[in-house]
Amino acid sequence: MAHLLVIGASQGIGLETVKAALAAGHRVRAFARSAGRIALSDPNLERFPGDALSAPDVAGALEGIDAVVQALGVPFRDLFGPVRLFSDATNVLVPAMETAGVRRLVAVTGFGTGDSRAAIGPLQRLPFRLVFGRAYDDKDAQEMRIRRSSLDWTFVRPGVLTGGPATGRYRVLDRPSSWTNGLIARADVAQFIVREIVENGHVGRAVVLVSHPLPL
Repeated sequence: MAHLLVIGASQGIGLETVKAALAAGHRVRAFARSAGRIALSDPNLERFPGDALSAPDVAGALEGIDAVVQALGVPFRDLFGPVRLFSDATNVLVPAMETAGVRRLVAVTGFGTGDSRAAIGPLQRLPFRLVFGRAYDDKDAQEMRIRRSSLDWTFVRPGVLTGGPATGRYRVLDRPSSWTNGLIARADVAQFIVREIVENGHVGRAVVLVSHPLPL
């Protein structure tokens, strides 16, 4: 079993990944400013309060870790101003991982990041840009920084996120020609992340995850 560091562990995909990793028997260090309030009980869970923009916090969190899941998010209200969290946190994380000798990184970005932007349907393109443009420009910078690193990385680009339990019925689109937007439960994204940590089936690649495709 692996010892995982989940950055952004207090909510969303990060919290679902903590749950899925614990259910699979892994040890998990849950990193977030509000980590102390994570309402889970498991002997393999370590809550680690910290700031993803703090180099000392991140360096301390990497001690004894086998793999890192970066699952950061910003509140919806912050999407309409400058967004720097993804790139700034990655500029802290990557050199810290390289120094610590932790090579495996699964980074959650999103459909529309990097070379998947061209796959956004024409009806979705304008509203996507208006709402998510600043955040996804920063996610582009996040991915570019990771690509320049020496790490064994995988980019997980989920479509439109939904709640609810994992279904196990989703598609892993690993060829650019197959990329399309769609709905997917956060819990399904987490299940894929935990499986990828074990199987390492997409190292150095980006995958799009969807359950139900959206109309173009």
